[in-house]
Amino acid sequence: MFGLREKSVVGLDIGSSTVKVCELKKKGRGMAVVTGGFEPLPADTVVDGAIMDANSVAEAVNRLYQRLGIKNQRVATAVSGHSVICKKITVPQMTEEDLAESIHWEAEQHIPFDISDVNLDYQVLKSSSATALDVLLVAVKRDKIWNHTQALIQAGKSPAVVDFDAFALQNAYEVNYEPAPSLCVGLLNIGASVMNINIVKNGESLFTRDVSIGGNQYTDVFQKEMNLSFEEAEKVKRAKGTPPVDEKTRRTLIQSVSEVMLLEIHKTFDFFRASPTGEPIQRVYVSGGTVRIEGLIEYLREKLGIPVEELDPFRKISLDESRVDAAKLRDISPAMAVVVGLALRSFD
Repeated sequence: MFGLREKSVVGLDIGSSTVKVCELKKKGRGMAVVTGGFEPLPADTVVDGAIMDANSVAEAVNRLYQRLGIKNQRVATAVSGHSVICKKITVPQMTEEDLAESIHWEAEQHIPFDISDVNLDYQVLKSSSATALDVLLVAVKRDKIWNHTQALIQAGKSPAVVDFDAFALQNAYEVNYEPAPSLCVGLLNIGASVMNINIVKNGESLFTRDVSIGGNQYTDVFQKEMNLSFEEAEKVKRAKGTPPVDEKTRRTLIQSVSEVMLLEIHKTFDFFRASPTGEPIQRVYVSGGTVRIEGLIEYLREKLGIPVEELDPFRKISLDESRVDAAKLRDISPAMAVVVGLALRSFD
């Protein structure tokens, strides 16, 4: 949303547990991933979307650039969390020039922050009537953007675009799935500490919400209830080389966290359906590093009562196997959805 898009950019997603990058190039009539990968971050480097240790982020970014041989220093990154407000508003019909002049006044009526403390962007949607304009308004606290961009500048990168996680996810979905205009879809990106929810239809974001819940909650409950170290709890969560644990207890604890996650999803979907623009959600696509928690997608499918599937960011974007480890990228594909959406900003 924020920034100029004059040249190609590298998608760079700073998550709670990893930094991810993706670089796309035109290939025939489509696109191909020519660079992609991730670098782990130390615990508590990023907490609830806020960078607590800029040095660790900068070091991780530079290690990733060096390991993958990335030359392009211009990056598209994204923010999320409670410092980001995304809202659809309706204003009287007016010219683009008049809207540009009045948007700050309009925004003040809808944003719970001091307007002088935010960066503001907007996009005119399809007009709902001859006398009104629907406008998608996005406001981000300046200190949130500063927190993100300073870590990248410290790494010697040039932040060309600062997007919103939910919109980057939408980019990846629309390019890969080319949905029918009538299809109303819920997009979930479940990371380590934040779940982004974006309800979209016909190329428009109808409702967004960020929830402070993610894969870390599974790890926390294993640590507390099974008296495990962080490393042991992570292994139990992933069911990879786990230390000896009672499998029934493990499954019960997984479900306890999944139930909390489901409650937040239900709450969001119900709120949307009750809104003036609300309608039934027909399908859900799930992405993020937490997606492959054992049984999570099946659980959501059963409880939501609608089709739920893993979002594939490489469904129609090919992998240049001469330049990337295709098997490795496909293995981590759920976690790459947002960064693929950011890399797509090169083709706006």
